[in-house]
Amino acid sequence: MRKKAPINKVNTDGFIRVISGKFKGRKLPVKDVEGLRPTTDRIKETVFNWLMQDTRDARVLDCFAGSGGLGFEALSRFAAHTDFIELDKQAATQLQKNITTLKLDNASVIKDNALTFLQKNNAATPYSLVFIDPPFRKGLAQPCCDALEAQNWLTSDALIYVEVEKELSFSAPKTWQVIKEKQAGQVLCQLYQRVSIDSD
Repeated sequence: MRKKAPINKVNTDGFIRVISGKFKGRKLPVKDVEGLRPTTDRIKETVFNWLMQDTRDARVLDCFAGSGGLGFEALSRFAAHTDFIELDKQAATQLQKNITTLKLDNASVIKDNALTFLQKNNAATPYSLVFIDPPFRKGLAQPCCDALEAQNWLTSDALIYVEVEKELSFSAPKTWQVIKEKQAGQVLCQLYQRVSIDSD
């Protein structure tokens, strides 16, 4: 009687692709983690067309980094530095592996809850470009944006990209002005710039 072949566990891990810049075409592994929803190539291309003149030399923060697709794309396009915030252990480990694979010395992984981290007062150099792409339907975008503004995480003219579900009721801080916006399926993509608000 023939033995049945062992059933191999299906590997549902995937990859992200860097679409332009010095790492163009590179595929980076991504862990299959609950709630992780990498930004599609189509949306990513739109976002970086918006940011074409602003990525080089930017100091970048990738909140809820997940796959790191946005942060790595920024690094490929000559951002000065990117910090990835990611709570999930597997995803954070994979981010670090991908940093090592690309031989980057201007990127780091912060393994922490993004909200807990951002609610601390920032005493370091502020960020000029921030990506906020949280898991959907968990109410994370609003407190993240509020903390960025309240705790000195942003330069005076910082750019902030927010990707949320289209039905979300979201109110950006008064010092943020929306400069680009696009809806793609169930996703609402908005690019804000921080501006000074004159007092009455």
